[in-house]
Amino acid sequence: MQLFKSETHFNFMGRIKAAVIFSIVLILIGLGSIAVSGGLKFGIDFAGGTLIQLQFKNPPDIKVIRDGLKTIGLGESTIQEFGSKRDILIRVQRSEEKLEAVGSMVRRSLMGKFNVDEITVERVEMVGPKVGRDLREKALLSILYAIIGIVIYISWRFEVQYAIAAIIALIHDVLVTMGAFSIFDKEFTLVIVAAFLTIIGYSLNDTIVVFDRIRENLRRKGKSSMSEMINMSINQTLSRTLLTSGTTLLVVIALFFFGGEIIHDFSFALLVGVFIGTYSSIFIASVFLVYWDSRKTAHR
Repeated sequence: MQLFKSETHFNFMGRIKAAVIFSIVLILIGLGSIAVSGGLKFGIDFAGGTLIQLQFKNPPDIKVIRDGLKTIGLGESTIQEFGSKRDILIRVQRSEEKLEAVGSMVRRSLMGKFNVDEITVERVEMVGPKVGRDLREKALLSILYAIIGIVIYISWRFEVQYAIAAIIALIHDVLVTMGAFSIFDKEFTLVIVAAFLTIIGYSLNDTIVVFDRIRENLRRKGKSSMSEMINMSINQTLSRTLLTSGTTLLVVIALFFFGGEIIHDFSFALLVGVFIGTYSSIFIASVFLVYWDSRKTAHR
Protein backbone atom coordinates (compact mmCIF):
# COMPACT_ATOMS: atom_id res chain seq x y z
CA MET A 1 0.00 0.00 0.00
CA GLN A 2 1.35 3.41 -1.00
CA LEU A 3 0.36 6.80 0.39
CA PHE A 4 1.82 8.57 -2.64
CA LYS A 5 1.26 7.34 -6.20
CA SER A 6 4.83 8.16 -7.20
CA GLU A 7 8.11 8.73 -5.40
CA THR A 8 8.25 12.07 -3.63
CA HIS A 9 11.08 14.56 -4.01
CA PHE A 10 10.91 16.61 -0.83
CA ASN A 11 14.14 18.38 0.08
CA PHE A 12 14.45 17.15 3.67
CA MET A 13 18.18 17.79 3.83
CA GLY A 14 17.60 21.40 2.86
CA ARG A 15 15.61 21.82 6.06
CA ILE A 16 18.15 20.25 8.42
CA LYS A 17 19.16 23.54 10.06
CA ALA A 18 15.55 24.47 10.77
CA ALA A 19 14.88 20.97 12.14
CA VAL A 20 17.93 21.07 14.42
CA ILE A 21 16.96 24.50 15.75
CA PHE A 22 13.39 23.31 16.31
CA SER A 23 14.63 20.25 18.21
CA ILE A 24 17.05 22.26 20.35
CA VAL A 25 14.27 24.70 21.25
CA LEU A 26 11.92 21.83 22.17
CA ILE A 27 14.55 20.17 24.34
CA LEU A 28 15.54 23.42 26.05
CA ILE A 29 11.91 24.25 26.82
CA GLY A 30 11.44 20.78 28.30
CA LEU A 31 14.64 20.87 30.34
CA GLY A 32 13.80 24.39 31.48
CA SER A 33 10.41 23.19 32.68
CA ILE A 34 12.02 20.29 34.54
CA ALA A 35 14.55 22.65 36.17
CA VAL A 36 11.92 25.22 37.17
CA SER A 37 9.62 22.58 38.66
CA GLY A 38 12.49 21.00 40.60
CA GLY A 39 12.66 17.81 38.58
CA LEU A 40 10.19 15.34 37.18
CA LYS A 41 7.01 14.71 39.12
CA PHE A 42 7.69 11.17 40.29
CA GLY A 43 4.75 8.98 41.19
CA ILE A 44 4.55 6.85 44.30
CA ASP A 45 6.43 4.08 42.44
CA PHE A 46 9.58 6.21 42.53
CA ALA A 47 9.06 8.83 45.23
CA GLY A 48 7.51 6.61 47.87
CA GLY A 49 4.28 7.29 49.72
CA THR A 50 0.78 5.92 50.00
CA LEU A 51 -2.03 5.70 47.48
CA ILE A 52 -5.66 5.35 48.59
CA GLN A 53 -8.53 4.80 46.20
CA LEU A 54 -12.00 5.61 47.49
CA GLN A 55 -15.38 5.09 45.91
CA PHE A 56 -18.34 7.28 46.84
CA LYS A 57 -22.01 6.65 46.18
CA ASN A 58 -22.33 10.16 44.79
CA PRO A 59 -19.69 12.45 43.25
CA PRO A 60 -17.96 14.14 46.23
CA ASP A 61 -16.56 17.65 46.60
CA ILE A 62 -12.77 17.34 46.44
CA LYS A 63 -12.33 20.42 48.64
CA VAL A 64 -14.35 18.72 51.38
CA ILE A 65 -12.13 15.63 51.11
CA ARG A 66 -9.00 17.77 51.31
CA ASP A 67 -10.29 19.54 54.43
CA GLY A 68 -11.02 16.19 56.04
CA LEU A 69 -7.55 14.81 55.32
CA LYS A 70 -5.90 17.80 57.00
CA THR A 71 -7.19 16.57 60.35
CA ILE A 72 -5.18 13.31 60.32
CA GLY A 73 -1.73 14.67 59.48
CA LEU A 74 -0.73 12.42 56.61
CA GLY A 75 1.31 15.21 55.08
CA GLU A 76 0.92 16.80 51.67
CA SER A 77 -1.71 15.04 49.58
CA THR A 78 -2.84 14.97 45.98
CA ILE A 79 -6.51 14.29 45.29
CA GLN A 80 -7.96 13.58 41.87
CA GLU A 81 -10.83 11.86 40.14
CA PHE A 82 -9.97 8.41 38.86
CA GLY A 83 -12.07 7.13 35.99
CA SER A 84 -15.50 8.29 37.13
CA LYS A 85 -16.44 11.26 39.32
CA ARG A 86 -17.33 8.84 42.13
CA ASP A 87 -13.85 7.32 42.26
CA ILE A 88 -11.22 9.38 44.04
CA LEU A 89 -7.50 8.75 44.15
CA ILE A 90 -5.54 10.15 47.09
CA ARG A 91 -1.75 10.22 47.19
CA VAL A 92 0.06 11.11 50.39
CA GLN A 93 3.78 11.34 51.11
CA ARG A 94 3.85 9.39 54.34
CA SER A 95 4.33 5.64 54.21
CA GLU A 96 5.12 4.64 57.79
CA GLU A 97 1.69 3.39 58.83
CA LYS A 98 0.27 -0.03 58.07
CA LEU A 99 -1.96 -0.28 55.03
CA GLU A 100 -5.09 -1.10 57.01
CA ALA A 101 -4.43 1.78 59.38
CA VAL A 102 -4.08 4.30 56.57
CA GLY A 103 -7.35 3.23 54.97
CA SER A 104 -9.16 3.43 58.29
CA MET A 105 -7.65 6.83 59.12
CA VAL A 106 -8.75 8.29 55.81
CA ARG A 107 -12.23 6.82 56.12
CA ARG A 108 -12.62 8.16 59.67
CA SER A 109 -11.43 11.61 58.65
CA LEU A 110 -14.28 11.83 56.15
CA MET A 111 -17.03 10.43 58.38
CA GLY A 112 -18.05 13.84 59.64
CA LYS A 113 -18.47 15.10 56.12
CA PHE A 114 -20.00 12.04 54.44
CA ASN A 115 -22.19 9.17 55.59
CA VAL A 116 -20.23 6.05 56.53
CA ASP A 117 -21.98 3.86 53.98
CA GLU A 118 -21.18 6.36 51.21
CA ILE A 119 -17.44 5.63 51.32
CA THR A 120 -15.70 2.44 50.24
CA VAL A 121 -11.93 2.00 50.45
CA GLU A 122 -11.15 0.24 47.17
CA ARG A 123 -7.40 -0.14 47.65
CA VAL A 124 -4.42 1.11 49.60
CA GLU A 125 -0.90 0.83 48.18
CA MET A 126 2.32 1.86 49.85
CA VAL A 127 5.90 2.26 48.63
CA GLY A 128 8.69 3.12 51.05
CA PRO A 129 11.32 5.74 50.14
CA LYS A 130 14.08 3.12 49.78
CA VAL A 131 11.96 0.91 47.52
CA GLY A 132 11.03 3.95 45.45
CA ARG A 133 14.69 4.87 45.07
CA ASP A 134 15.57 1.31 44.04
CA LEU A 135 12.77 1.27 41.48
CA ARG A 136 13.97 4.59 40.07
CA GLU A 137 17.50 3.25 39.67
CA LYS A 138 16.27 0.05 38.03
CA ALA A 139 14.07 2.02 35.64
CA LEU A 140 17.04 4.12 34.54
CA LEU A 141 19.15 0.98 34.15
CA SER A 142 16.48 -0.66 31.99
CA ILE A 143 16.59 2.30 29.59
CA LEU A 144 20.41 2.30 29.66
CA TYR A 145 20.58 -1.44 28.91
CA ALA A 146 18.14 -0.97 26.04
CA ILE A 147 20.34 1.75 24.55
CA ILE A 148 23.50 -0.37 24.94
CA GLY A 149 21.77 -3.28 23.22
CA ILE A 150 20.71 -0.98 20.39
CA VAL A 151 24.27 0.29 19.92
CA ILE A 152 25.62 -3.26 19.73
CA TYR A 153 22.92 -4.44 17.31
CA ILE A 154 23.11 -1.50 14.90
CA SER A 155 26.93 -1.47 14.96
CA TRP A 156 26.82 -5.13 13.93
CA ARG A 157 23.92 -4.78 11.49
CA PHE A 158 25.16 -1.55 9.90
CA GLU A 159 28.18 0.52 10.99
CA VAL A 160 29.11 2.43 14.11
CA GLN A 161 28.03 5.81 12.71
CA TYR A 162 24.53 4.46 12.19
CA ALA A 163 24.44 3.30 15.81
CA ILE A 164 25.50 6.74 17.06
CA ALA A 165 22.93 8.42 14.81
CA ALA A 166 20.17 6.14 16.10
CA ILE A 167 21.12 6.79 19.74
CA ILE A 168 21.14 10.56 19.17
CA ALA A 169 17.64 10.27 17.71
CA LEU A 170 16.45 8.12 20.63
CA ILE A 171 17.90 10.48 23.24
CA HIS A 172 16.18 13.32 21.39
CA ASP A 173 12.84 11.47 21.55
CA VAL A 174 13.19 10.68 25.25
CA LEU A 175 14.20 14.24 26.18
CA VAL A 176 11.31 15.78 24.25
CA THR A 177 8.80 13.36 25.79
CA MET A 178 10.19 13.95 29.29
CA GLY A 179 9.89 17.68 28.69
CA ALA A 180 6.27 17.24 27.65
CA PHE A 181 5.59 15.36 30.89
CA SER A 182 7.07 18.20 32.90
CA ILE A 183 5.24 20.92 30.97
CA PHE A 184 1.88 19.18 31.37
CA ASP A 185 2.64 18.28 35.01
CA LYS A 186 2.20 14.54 34.55
CA GLU A 187 3.52 11.89 36.91
CA PHE A 188 6.50 9.78 35.97
CA THR A 189 5.78 6.19 37.02
CA LEU A 190 6.83 2.65 36.15
CA VAL A 191 4.09 2.58 33.53
CA ILE A 192 5.70 5.59 31.86
CA VAL A 193 9.06 3.81 31.83
CA ALA A 194 7.31 1.05 29.87
CA ALA A 195 5.95 3.74 27.54
CA PHE A 196 9.46 5.14 27.06
CA LEU A 197 10.83 1.71 26.19
CA THR A 198 7.97 1.32 23.71
CA ILE A 199 8.83 4.69 22.18
CA ILE A 200 12.48 3.69 21.89
CA GLY A 201 11.54 0.46 20.11
CA TYR A 202 9.08 2.16 17.78
CA SER A 203 11.40 5.02 16.88
CA LEU A 204 14.29 2.62 16.31
CA ASN A 205 12.22 0.47 13.97
CA ASP A 206 11.37 3.53 11.90
CA THR A 207 14.99 4.68 11.84
CA ILE A 208 16.32 1.26 10.80
CA VAL A 209 13.97 1.20 7.80
CA VAL A 210 15.46 4.50 6.63
CA PHE A 211 19.02 3.31 7.39
CA ASP A 212 18.47 0.13 5.41
CA ARG A 213 17.37 2.10 2.38
CA ILE A 214 20.33 4.48 2.75
CA ARG A 215 22.75 1.54 2.81
CA GLU A 216 21.06 -0.01 -0.20
CA ASN A 217 21.31 3.24 -2.16
CA LEU A 218 24.94 3.79 -1.15
CA ARG A 219 25.87 0.51 -2.84
CA ARG A 220 24.86 2.06 -6.15
CA LYS A 221 25.93 5.55 -5.18
CA GLY A 222 27.18 6.87 -8.50
CA LYS A 223 28.01 10.55 -8.31
CA SER A 224 25.45 11.45 -5.67
CA SER A 225 26.59 12.95 -2.37
CA MET A 226 25.74 11.47 1.03
CA SER A 227 23.19 14.22 1.58
CA GLU A 228 21.49 13.42 -1.72
CA MET A 229 21.51 9.70 -0.93
CA ILE A 230 19.88 10.27 2.44
CA ASN A 231 17.31 12.62 0.95
CA MET A 232 16.42 10.09 -1.74
CA SER A 233 16.21 7.27 0.82
CA ILE A 234 13.89 9.23 3.10
CA ASN A 235 11.62 10.04 0.16
CA GLN A 236 11.56 6.40 -0.89
CA THR A 237 10.50 5.26 2.59
CA LEU A 238 8.26 8.25 3.33
CA SER A 239 5.03 6.55 2.31
CA ARG A 240 5.74 3.58 4.58
CA THR A 241 6.81 5.85 7.44
CA LEU A 242 3.69 8.02 7.30
CA LEU A 243 1.32 5.07 6.92
CA THR A 244 2.85 3.22 9.86
CA SER A 245 2.97 6.29 12.07
CA GLY A 246 -0.49 7.44 11.02
CA THR A 247 -2.19 4.15 11.84
CA THR A 248 -0.29 3.91 15.13
CA LEU A 249 -1.28 7.45 16.06
CA LEU A 250 -4.94 6.69 15.35
CA VAL A 251 -4.85 3.88 17.90
CA VAL A 252 -2.92 5.96 20.44
CA ILE A 253 -5.31 8.91 20.04
CA ALA A 254 -8.24 6.55 20.66
CA LEU A 255 -6.53 5.27 23.81
CA PHE A 256 -5.79 8.81 24.93
CA PHE A 257 -9.36 10.03 24.64
CA PHE A 258 -11.34 6.87 25.37
CA GLY A 259 -8.96 4.56 27.25
CA GLY A 260 -9.77 5.91 30.69
CA GLU A 261 -7.73 7.47 33.46
CA ILE A 262 -5.62 4.38 34.13
CA ILE A 263 -3.77 4.49 30.79
CA HIS A 264 -4.16 8.21 30.08
CA ASP A 265 -0.56 9.14 30.91
CA PHE A 266 0.75 6.04 29.14
CA SER A 267 -1.12 6.95 25.96
CA PHE A 268 0.01 10.58 26.30
CA ALA A 269 3.64 9.42 26.36
CA LEU A 270 3.05 7.27 23.28
CA LEU A 271 1.24 10.10 21.51
CA VAL A 272 4.18 12.46 21.97
CA GLY A 273 6.76 9.72 21.41
CA VAL A 274 5.35 8.33 18.17
CA PHE A 275 5.00 11.81 16.68
CA ILE A 276 8.49 12.89 17.73
CA GLY A 277 9.96 9.50 16.81
CA THR A 278 8.67 9.82 13.26
CA TYR A 279 10.10 13.32 13.02
CA SER A 280 13.49 12.26 14.42
CA SER A 281 13.86 9.27 12.09
CA ILE A 282 13.52 11.66 9.15
CA PHE A 283 15.52 14.63 10.38
CA ILE A 284 17.62 13.98 13.49
CA ALA A 285 19.24 10.63 12.70
CA SER A 286 20.17 11.79 9.21
CA VAL A 287 21.88 14.94 10.51
CA PHE A 288 24.62 12.93 12.18
CA LEU A 289 25.16 10.74 9.11
CA VAL A 290 25.67 13.84 6.97
CA TYR A 291 28.02 15.28 9.60
CA TRP A 292 29.98 12.00 9.83
CA ASP A 293 30.36 11.81 6.07
CA SER A 294 31.52 15.43 5.83
CA ARG A 295 34.15 14.83 8.54
CA LYS A 296 35.27 11.64 6.85
CA THR A 297 35.57 13.42 3.50
CA ALA A 298 37.50 16.31 5.07
CA HIS A 299 40.11 13.93 6.51
CA ARG A 300 40.80 12.16 3.24
